[in-house]
Amino acid sequence: MPVPILLVTGFLGAGKTTLVNHILQQADGRRIAAVVNDFGAINIDAELIAGAEDGVVSLANGCICCSLEGDLLRTLANLLRRTPRPEAIVIETSGVADPEDIIRNLMDPVILREAPLETVLCVADAASPEAELGDPLLLSQLRAADLVALSKGDLVDEPTFEARRSALSQINRRAALIEATGGAIPLDLVFPEVGMYRERTARPKRPSIDRFESFNWTSEEPISLAGFQQAIGRLSSRLVRAKGLLETIEKPGCRYLFQLAGGKATLVPFDRNDPAQAGTRIVFIAEIDKITQSEIDEAMSRTGPKSGQAARGGPAGL
Repeated sequence: MPVPILLVTGFLGAGKTTLVNHILQQADGRRIAAVVNDFGAINIDAELIAGAEDGVVSLANGCICCSLEGDLLRTLANLLRRTPRPEAIVIETSGVADPEDIIRNLMDPVILREAPLETVLCVADAASPEAELGDPLLLSQLRAADLVALSKGDLVDEPTFEARRSALSQINRRAALIEATGGAIPLDLVFPEVGMYRERTARPKRPSIDRFESFNWTSEEPISLAGFQQAIGRLSSRLVRAKGLLETIEKPGCRYLFQLAGGKATLVPFDRNDPAQAGTRIVFIAEIDKITQSEIDEAMSRTGPKSGQAARGGPAGL
């Protein structure tokens, strides 16, 4: 029996991982495998997915629309050979991925026969700046979608939410548009009881354009929360996204999830502690030439410990 694929796309920080978590938590016994692609050597998103021990496959340090496309097809082939076989597969793309290129890869005849692409879902942030709607990458993500899930509606007033809904419907008139605050979405919309397996046309491969690059910073020791806040304040204007897990000097033994998207930073307790992943690991994403690794290192060196280490990721193609 074919295993349907749900492809989840969306811009950096839109709320893709939150939505995938909701899907997995509402599976009700259904075997759903998740493939998580993060742009950077540290795959933070894979750690944030519920039940990551068995059901999540991590693809890091690249983008599955370009440098990791072979890895994606091999990963899907391996998932389909599992016993018991998954009943559905969710692929969460990096926020820098163009879904058209991924859709083309999923049209591979071997994969298509056993795991047809059933739904392309784009998560759109209702609280993001209006100018973001003109971004060519976001436009490509929205236009490829069968379903657009409008996230973070609780962060804006009703007129703003309705204006964003109207603007999105104009970009892609054929896609269904639903509210998905907190990632909540009915499973029967993305995995119907009767497979819908749409006929899709694979578009020609487009030239890749290097636009983003990632930088990583890690520390084995807890860091100063005040110092970290100051560092992010210095760096945030040149970042499009940052995320990570950290431990603070102020509360040793407690881990926090840090997120920066749309110029807004959040820090919340993270209760899935893994001793093997202790310390602080942050991924910074910026447009190429907007920031350097040395500037990140210099800012983060003020967070307390002297054990911070850095590694630079590669560019992402669109």
